[in-house]
Amino acid sequence: MGKTSDLTAVQKTIIDTLHKEGKTQKVIAKEAGCSQSSVSKHINRQAKGRKKCGRKKCTSSRDNRTLQRIVTTNPFKNVGEIHKEWTAAGVSASRTTTRRHMKDMGFRCRIPCVKPLLNKKQRKKRLAWAKDKKDWTDAEWPKVMFSDESKFCISFGNQGPRVWRKSGEAQNPRCMRSSVKFPPSVMVWGAMSSAGVGPLCFLRSRVNAAVYQEVLEHFMLPAADQLYGDADFTFQQDLAPAHSAKTTSTWFKDHGIPVLDWPANSPDLNPIENLWGIVKRRMQYARPNNAEELKTTIRATWALITPEQCHRLIESMPRRITAVIEAKGAPTKY
Repeated sequence: MGKTSDLTAVQKTIIDTLHKEGKTQKVIAKEAGCSQSSVSKHINRQAKGRKKCGRKKCTSSRDNRTLQRIVTTNPFKNVGEIHKEWTAAGVSASRTTTRRHMKDMGFRCRIPCVKPLLNKKQRKKRLAWAKDKKDWTDAEWPKVMFSDESKFCISFGNQGPRVWRKSGEAQNPRCMRSSVKFPPSVMVWGAMSSAGVGPLCFLRSRVNAAVYQEVLEHFMLPAADQLYGDADFTFQQDLAPAHSAKTTSTWFKDHGIPVLDWPANSPDLNPIENLWGIVKRRMQYARPNNAEELKTTIRATWALITPEQCHRLIESMPRRITAVIEAKGAPTKY
């Protein structure tokens, strides 16, 4: 004889029918071919009007709507601040209850995505650039060498304020924070193509046109030889002052290297930004004690980037361009 959970649909039908006829549980168990306890449990489960067990909820639906409005209005508040505002509205609940209700509503505490600040002119230029490049084939993007600088810190723990958001709200403007440029501490220059990554350059001083041209001479050219050999390529860079300086433009002309036109404030279009993200995530548990140990860790992590990863990122360029067009020039999830 099986347990209640093992009862077949036929046995359950027999139990229900005989129970309605007023038969005893002993007779029903014999007819259904199961234990009397299974019959008893099944009948009790079918009983209607049973009172719910457990402690009565201390908040009403109206209280819950108030909490959701508080979180949605300012998702960057911490639990303590949200709890204080909720109780100030007349709700009697503990901080633990506040957190539990927020979790039940689908809110999770996450590090906010960062979006660049774009004005109307910049969005318009991004859209025009995307429309101009939308017909590029899969054979053209691998010919582009992407480059960028990135900041690395000794500690990766301080990532700023967190945000309360629901699943799928990562790109919601109210759940994002704007990025601003500020003086770097440890800056690294790198380059990539669909064939892999080039050597890193650690920048010791403020990058002006002269310093940048030294980087191009001693790191970009070796990277081009490593990644392209004798084949032609196009170089990508953002519109930082050192990059767009007249002397830098002259350097590229003298070396016969074409430069890809690039819209301002568009890190979401540059696949090397994703590589920086991969490196930093892999280094999140590293604890270098000084700048030299940090550089060693960065080099070792950068060396783990595979050509396959780079190839997949380059293949994403058509999707990035489509996303910019659909967003009408606004920042995208990339």
